[in-house]
Amino acid sequence: MSGAARLRAVPLAWRSRLTLAAAAAIGLLAFLWPLLVDPASWIGDDRTGASVAPVVMGAVLLVVAVLVLVELSGRTVRTTTLAMLGVLAAIGAIIRPLGAGIGGFETVFFLLVLGGRAFGAGFGYLLGALTIFASALVTAGVGPWLPYQMMGAAFVGLGAGLLPHTRPGSRAEIGLLCAYGAVAAFVYGYLLDLAFWPFVFGAGTSAGFDPGAGVLANLHRFVVVNTVTSLGWNLGRAITTVVLVAVLGPGLLRVLRRATRRAVFTPV
Repeated sequence: MSGAARLRAVPLAWRSRLTLAAAAAIGLLAFLWPLLVDPASWIGDDRTGASVAPVVMGAVLLVVAVLVLVELSGRTVRTTTLAMLGVLAAIGAIIRPLGAGIGGFETVFFLLVLGGRAFGAGFGYLLGALTIFASALVTAGVGPWLPYQMMGAAFVGLGAGLLPHTRPGSRAEIGLLCAYGAVAAFVYGYLLDLAFWPFVFGAGTSAGFDPGAGVLANLHRFVVVNTVTSLGWNLGRAITTVVLVAVLGPGLLRVLRRATRRAVFTPV
């Protein structure tokens, strides 16, 4: 097998690909629900739509759980894959509290980017979701925000595994991963804030969600307000990810890829 060959720890058959695509689509809809749900269809508080959010969150969490079971119960997934997934998720759960909540600095995103790049999109998706779930258990951070954090982190790992192929370990690859990490950090922040936007400022306020406005008007208002209020957090997450990928990426990718070859994962 060529040293430049790409390998993946979680082989994706057509049924797994459809499951992954459906989960990603449903997750994206869950993030965008404030822009898509007709206020007339809300059940409960007509002003805030408070009863809708728990349903959406539960649905997202259920999709993530089902996806994990489908991917990990496949016959082609090796025990070495499960072991590597468990080790990386545990490491992520340990290091995440070191930066979470401190000026937006996020110490776990670099691991999701590198893991998804080294082991493939399917592995990256599972790594993102399980790492956040394990971290929430460790830090007692379980709450209505957890399904969204799991899905957002899963997207980060998934996207890293879908990036274009470059020469392994090259400056081009590290530069690509740094650029992706910066963009993913901002997208993650925007999506999570959007999902809870109707509850933050209140409906009908100058900075809040307007049930009577159109999709584009609400989206424009959200982008402006969120950029002003959350730029520091998103920028801190992006800087942390870029620095850690640039400093630790070359060495850690070599280690992960060596483990991939020894585990005889499936070639792409």
